[in-house]
Order: sequence, then structure tokens, then C-alpha cells
Amino acid sequence: MAEPSELTATDEAITLEELTEIIAELEEYRERLINDTLAAAQRAKMQKSQALAQLEPDLNKIDGTLQALRNQQAMTTSN
Repeated sequence: MAEPSELTATDEAITLEELTEIIAELEEYRERLINDTLAAAQRAKMQKSQALAQLEPDLNKIDGTLQALRNQQAMTTSN
């Protein structure tokens, strides 16, 4: 996955529609990642809090990317 700074540096021609679609897909991926991880943890009889703690760095990275995309989306709509 591209870093947020790479998105703005290399894809300046990205449309608002594409940004909206990327954000929606990334949000869906985030939810699926949580659900799949919790399901696997339950099967492994692992505590929910322990599974989420292991997932936290990935969620933080996804959240950071989502925020950068939303900021880019806001700048695109204001131009």
C-alpha cells in the first residue's frame, strides 16, 4: 500500500470519485481485518483484547492512511 505522501506526490490527477472509492474500500478492509482476526482468535481461544492488541499497529497505520485520504478528499472538494 502506498504511503499517504506518495499518494499526493504521484497521483495528483486522482479524481474525487476515485478518492471516495479508495476510502470506502480501505474502510471495508479495516472492518474485515478486525472481524477475521476476532473470529480466528475465538477459534484459537485467544482473548479478544489480546487479539486486538496485536492488531493495533496495523489498525493505526490504516487509520493514518484513511485520515490522509480524507484530508486529500477535503482539499479536492474545496478546490
